Amino acid sequence: MTFPLLTVTAAVPAVGAVLTAAVPAKQRTAAKWLALLFSLATLALAVLVAVRFDPGGARYQLTESHAWIADFGVRYELGVDGIGVALIALTALLIPFVIGAGWNDADPLETNSSRWRPTQGFFALILLVEAMVVISFEATDVFLFYIFFEAMLIPMYFLIGGFGDRAHSGSDENAAAQRSYAAVKFLLYNLVGGLIMLAAVIGLYVVAGNFSLQEIAAARAAGTLDMATNTERLLFLGFFFAFAVKAPLWPLHTWLPNAMGEATAPVAVLITAIVDKVGTFAMLRFCLGLFPEASKWATPVILVLALISIVYGALLAVGQRDIKRLVAYASISHFGFIILGIFAMTSQGQSGATLYMVNHGISTAALMLVAGFLISRRGSRLIADYGGVQKVAPVLAGTFLIGGLATLSLPGLAPFVSEFLVLVGTFARYPVIGIIATIGIVLAALYTLVLYQRTMTGPVKEEVRTLPDLRPRELLVVAPLIALLIGLGVYPKVLTDIVNPSVRHTMSDVKKTDPKPEVAVEAKNGEAVK
Repeated sequence: MTFPLLTVTAAVPAVGAVLTAAVPAKQRTAAKWLALLFSLATLALAVLVAVRFDPGGARYQLTESHAWIADFGVRYELGVDGIGVALIALTALLIPFVIGAGWNDADPLETNSSRWRPTQGFFALILLVEAMVVISFEATDVFLFYIFFEAMLIPMYFLIGGFGDRAHSGSDENAAAQRSYAAVKFLLYNLVGGLIMLAAVIGLYVVAGNFSLQEIAAARAAGTLDMATNTERLLFLGFFFAFAVKAPLWPLHTWLPNAMGEATAPVAVLITAIVDKVGTFAMLRFCLGLFPEASKWATPVILVLALISIVYGALLAVGQRDIKRLVAYASISHFGFIILGIFAMTSQGQSGATLYMVNHGISTAALMLVAGFLISRRGSRLIADYGGVQKVAPVLAGTFLIGGLATLSLPGLAPFVSEFLVLVGTFARYPVIGIIATIGIVLAALYTLVLYQRTMTGPVKEEVRTLPDLRPRELLVVAPLIALLIGLGVYPKVLTDIVNPSVRHTMSDVKKTDPKPEVAVEAKNGEAVK
């Protein structure tokens, strides 16, 4: 029997969550270190998964398959392709930084309190979310995926509603009400999407007789599974709706600014850099893999929705007065680029979309965590309450600038490569949509540079004159993220080598090939021909 590496990778943070929650009330520091230890152990296992994965090998590797609910065709099936490996690595990489950044965010205001254990609960919930996200990236049984796709909403609900941002302009009662509203809105939106998906999951079982992604794909390839056109389209819409809510895609996006605005900065990173990636990943694995014809049928509408997300999110980011809500709307614009790349149905677009998932996670984590450090010092999320920070905290301002430049996809930083590939892949098949999408780049430069100018430059405001610069713990959180942004911007091949074979499999699923470029060449008689 082979070692169940994928199961262990998902189980380690789950065990860590249980043990962290069980730490005695007054042992808050021990709970933090225990959570960090388990997150680092998960990272080591994710590295091992990446090392053992062979990009030139089978599509799904390190597979595990066991009977679970045999009477209903449900199996415990795990397997990873290159896209899953990249996103598992992203998740395992970011969680230690999330824990480090939120080191003091959940400590009770009464330091001698022995009745409540908010610190233990905070870090246990983070590890629990990590476990559920990791197994979502591993699951090749549709029902197994659905269970954890929905189950992760529970710990996220408590992280948003129970551990909100303390930098709130209103009273404590108003802050609690805003947190509760954001948490309930997050839960309701995603539950509605999940219930619609559940109906589609049941419909898939009725049609296919099982939930195995690999068996359904094999039956389709062999011609033994032939879905009626309308049936396939309805099932596709059920899956896609749930994934579009989580992604989030316009007009199903409105829960994200509330959730990110009211959550602590580390939890905001958990939402947009990790949890939301499950939605876009599932579009690639399940929508395109299970329903290729319906995916092509829906592509024109989805491309328009993605285009609206890009421009709409960027426009609203320009007008924001709240730092965290600005980052939230910028993320909506970025997810538009990811979905655009997925449904452009080109290898460049889908490779770019996968890289975008990884690079957006790193860049958003860097920007949001530094913003969180800034907000915790000043006690305000409003852009107008800052000014001249770079003169009193130059390291904080410098890291904030690099995170911002990565957000606008500056050449030389990791997001540039992914955004460039998405635009090239889109333009190759849909040139008008590709051209309009570039508006998002211009707007990204506007909201990022205006944010930096208003908060970091100009006269030093009296309220920020005594702000301390980044502390060693905070530098330890931010510095590796900055290094990754630069490293992957200069040498993205380490990711493309893993991702590209999986993208080719996905393109084969939908029976699409890249458009041949029309290149003018000079004929012997001097006339230009194509």
